Amino acid sequence: MGLSQREAGLFGPGSASWQVNRETTVLFGGARALLMQAAHPLVLAGARQTGFYERNPWKRLERTVQLTYAITFGTREEAMDAVQRINLVHEGIRGIDEVTGLPYDARDPELLLWVHACLVDSQLLFERLTVGRLDEEGRERFHREQMLGAELLGLDRSSIPPTVAALRRYMAGITSSGILRVTADTRRVADLIRHPPRDVPWRPVLRAVSGWAFATLPEPLRSEYGIRSTTVRRLSLAGSLSAVKLVRPVLPARIREILPARRADRRLTSG
Repeated sequence: MGLSQREAGLFGPGSASWQVNRETTVLFGGARALLMQAAHPLVLAGARQTGFYERNPWKRLERTVQLTYAITFGTREEAMDAVQRINLVHEGIRGIDEVTGLPYDARDPELLLWVHACLVDSQLLFERLTVGRLDEEGRERFHREQMLGAELLGLDRSSIPPTVAALRRYMAGITSSGILRVTADTRRVADLIRHPPRDVPWRPVLRAVSGWAFATLPEPLRSEYGIRSTTVRRLSLAGSLSAVKLVRPVLPARIREILPARRADRRLTSG
């Protein structure tokens, strides 16, 4: 394998993964994914064991984002190192959920699939709402590429819905199955997402992001989080996201694109 291939990482600059994940506004979908993941009692039990949700769910999101960026924009060595670290953490996360009484294991394929699906679905949703450059084929390509990351984290590719439509059917099935529930612990997570830490300079942005996260949740999960879908709220959501989409093309690259993507660009052009 040549140097350029190693430097390009697992996907490379021609991939849908580079195109989608380089967008700052796609990152906003992470808060939505976090809320959906926290509604699964066994996923929440594992996260509770790490203490991330109680201390600061934004830190859990930050860890997820860092992993995504390392796998997407890092060299092959950096990507595999990130995968190894997260798999090592997952090995120690298991126990009995105090809410349901059921066993949980961070390596459980069903839990891994839900976590993966929430993230991919949210990335594609916020790409459509705030960027809108992907066509149907591009969305399918992104979905297929993200299967590689899921495999590296322990999922069998055959267990992942093969198309975007199949992924959405799977998620709709889970959402309507009664598996998800908004408990007192889930509400504590939601409150922490609604009220970002005061000591971060971008707190106003995080407050907007949290509002979009709740408003774009699927039903009945949105209602269970206490979000009423009124005409005013729907118009406000559509207007604010349309404004982001309209402004995005004229923003400078340092705002429009995330730093790891710009560093990867420089790495390849200088290599």
